[in-house]
Amino acid sequence: MADTEQPPTPPPSDDNSTPAPPASGGGSLFAANEKIVKINVAEEIKNSFLDYSMSVIISRALPDVRDGLKPSQRRILFAMHELGVLPNRKHLKCAKIVGETMGNYHPHGDQAIYPTLVHMAQPWAMRERLVDGQGNFGSVEGDPPASMRYTEARLAPLGAVLMEDMDRDTVDFVPNYDETRMEPTVFPAAFPNLLVNGGTGIAVGMATNIPPHNLGEVIDGICAQIDNPAITIPELMRHIRGPDFPTGCMVCGLEGIREYFHTGRGSVKVRGKIGIEELKGNREQLVITEIPFNVNRAALVSRIAELVNEKTPGLTDITNIRDESDENTRVVIELKRDAVAKVVINNLYQLTQLESSFAVNMLAIDRGRPKTLNLKEIIACYIEHRREVVLRRTRFDLRKAEERAEILEGYLVALANLDEVIRIIRSSSNREEARIRLLAFEFTRAQVEAYGIRIRNEARLTSGRYLLSELQVNAILDLRLYQLTGMEIDKVEAEYRKLIAHIEDLLDILAREERVMAIIKAELQAIKAKYATPRLTELVPDEGEIAIEDLVANEGVIITITHKGLIKRTNISSYRAQRRGGKGVIGMATREVLVVEGEDRDFIEHLFTASTHDFLMFFTNTGRVYVERVLEIPDMGRAAKGRSIANLLELRPEEKIAALIRIQSRTGPNREDLTWESPEFVFFATQKGIVKKTALSEFAHVHRGGIIALQIEENDTLIDAKLTNGNNEVVLITADGMSIRFHEEDVRPMGRQAVGVWGIRLEPQDSVVALAVVIPDATLLVAGENGVGKRTEFEEYRRQSRGGKGIITMKTTERTGRVVGALTVRDEDQIMLITAKGQMVRTFVREIRQTGRNASGVKLIELEEGDILQAIAPVISEKDEEAAENSQPASTGENPPA
Repeated sequence: MADTEQPPTPPPSDDNSTPAPPASGGGSLFAANEKIVKINVAEEIKNSFLDYSMSVIISRALPDVRDGLKPSQRRILFAMHELGVLPNRKHLKCAKIVGETMGNYHPHGDQAIYPTLVHMAQPWAMRERLVDGQGNFGSVEGDPPASMRYTEARLAPLGAVLMEDMDRDTVDFVPNYDETRMEPTVFPAAFPNLLVNGGTGIAVGMATNIPPHNLGEVIDGICAQIDNPAITIPELMRHIRGPDFPTGCMVCGLEGIREYFHTGRGSVKVRGKIGIEELKGNREQLVITEIPFNVNRAALVSRIAELVNEKTPGLTDITNIRDESDENTRVVIELKRDAVAKVVINNLYQLTQLESSFAVNMLAIDRGRPKTLNLKEIIACYIEHRREVVLRRTRFDLRKAEERAEILEGYLVALANLDEVIRIIRSSSNREEARIRLLAFEFTRAQVEAYGIRIRNEARLTSGRYLLSELQVNAILDLRLYQLTGMEIDKVEAEYRKLIAHIEDLLDILAREERVMAIIKAELQAIKAKYATPRLTELVPDEGEIAIEDLVANEGVIITITHKGLIKRTNISSYRAQRRGGKGVIGMATREVLVVEGEDRDFIEHLFTASTHDFLMFFTNTGRVYVERVLEIPDMGRAAKGRSIANLLELRPEEKIAALIRIQSRTGPNREDLTWESPEFVFFATQKGIVKKTALSEFAHVHRGGIIALQIEENDTLIDAKLTNGNNEVVLITADGMSIRFHEEDVRPMGRQAVGVWGIRLEPQDSVVALAVVIPDATLLVAGENGVGKRTEFEEYRRQSRGGKGIITMKTTERTGRVVGALTVRDEDQIMLITAKGQMVRTFVREIRQTGRNASGVKLIELEEGDILQAIAPVISEKDEEAAENSQPASTGENPPA
């Protein structure tokens, strides 16, 4: 029997593959010559999941540390840039933008693209919006945006700033998903978007949650790190104070901020803002004006209502809640008559999302890898990115400038040898022959330098001869006849010399690192000047942390107290300086009371200027003193009524504030131990002409309930108190226009329990209205109730012994009215005039004419019918504020600038 033919034996294989089994029956599941590879399933799943997770991390979920954008955000903004939807152009339908993005750069569906576009246009979601939306883009209450066929959008100014100089080879471009066009891998990012707008994203196995910060503060911090690369994070925190959420609110505690600034991870406690408003019938209501970042307002209101309906302990004093919000948040919570507002507020923070935590994880893509970065590292990455952008932009500009300079150089060489060039061109049969002959023509150095041209590239000279380049020859052949006129030749020369200087400047930038950094700083400062906005989020200390004054800016404020005891402080920038005689601005919406017999409208009775870090000593008409920090006084707007002073100070029923003294915080005293170590005195004056001097050190241990400052006799009242240094002279001014000047040494120091001595002897109908401290280079400003005032040099007031009748300081007439106040002022000072109806005028002292003692004066303020001037007070100037902050001088008796 013949042997059966056997198939050849396959060679041994070094892999795990085996040939596919032969087909049996009607066919095979495997293609011809297909191999089956044995794999480890666990290893394959591991590798595949790793590839997937890296794709999600790098290409989808995490922002780039350089421009702070995820790929989807970057592609939407780039598509808008390509569509020309710039800030100065009209809005474009969002459907068009989404379609352009999806078709060209981001093929992931409109349900992924449109929400990203909407997010970049929401002012409550972005600290600085990148997209300017028009239409319904949702709400802070969680309402969805309108369909993209209804809404429109364009780039916001800062969105366009992110892409500035992108056409100057500042960043790398790569092919898009189908390789039909190019897209940028990163934006030039002229402002630090990652820190300013923050970012959130959930990847695979990691997530990022970066809070937004204030644009101006971040730019200041970057500039500080450029100036000092070794800067520490505590030093950076002097510039970048903490997060700045677009919804405002408060961050309680600095420890969480320090932690994430140092490590890139941390948690900050965010609280909404709740104010207290007084109602008729001695009732109060709470008003929520700001809610924490990423909290749904409608859900918050609904949750509070649920807790109230469930009679949750701590919230049973709430009688009603209503949402009065429009574009601004205003949720009103009405309380029972005997409810304690602060207790309800604390329970709202504890039981609702009015207090929430923001968990910070500053994870971003750095050099293609996810990395948790601290504040200094993020800034360093941004500086390095901007450095690369500036260098690449400079090289690009240099290339363009050199190309243009080469063309202009060729023009000038041709113009210097015009006859020869024209001869070559005319004798050529076509353009190509002319081009070849011009390329071969050799110019001597003398011919080249006829116009004073400096040959930029000596390598262009061959054996002492100059040869035109291909670029130059083509440009010469493209010259038009009118460009051969004398005027055009002069233009070419001027442009060439200007271009040479520009090239030298660009080369200097590339050669010197300090110039690159200076350019980065200058561009950032320009963006800050144009786009930076004030901080929205307030930073306050948490319980057990540092004092609040370390977090509050030391700035000038105006403090007002009304006749009915309402007090407030208002930032001094709220009042505009006006010229003498102006109508003024409404300073307070005083309480509207029906004018019936025995009842009158409320009016401002006291006005004082100070700085937020100072202390105020409140002296009452009965001779008691209370002490409070300026920053503890309610901060309200110019038109606000103020809060009852009884909520600030524990005043007795018969007490009213008569005088205030500002004390600079030199030793940082505590409330229970206000011991100012200084040689100063408090000098008192009463309405009946009694004066007294007490050492400032006597006012130690001032408790919240106050202490006795001086004894007041029956039918008398304290009218003013000033700080003196022991060697001052003082002037008492009366309502009938009399005055007396004497040295404070005439009044011996007395204890707090003493009554005092006579300062001036008054006529029966007269009374003391002001106490002023004499300053040699200053003048005494006296104002009457009819808005008339004057300035007089102190030299016109001779020094007398205390206890006399005094001399005339202002001749009071029907035109002037009785004297209402007096101040020691200088020409550079400003004063605030306030009337009984609440009108305020801020004016410069130099505009008030100096006159003699017997003169009536000039008009200071234009009064409405029935109105009278109520008070005058000095205003803190910025110059004096800065000088005092540097030197911390002792306070003088005339309410010195901070």
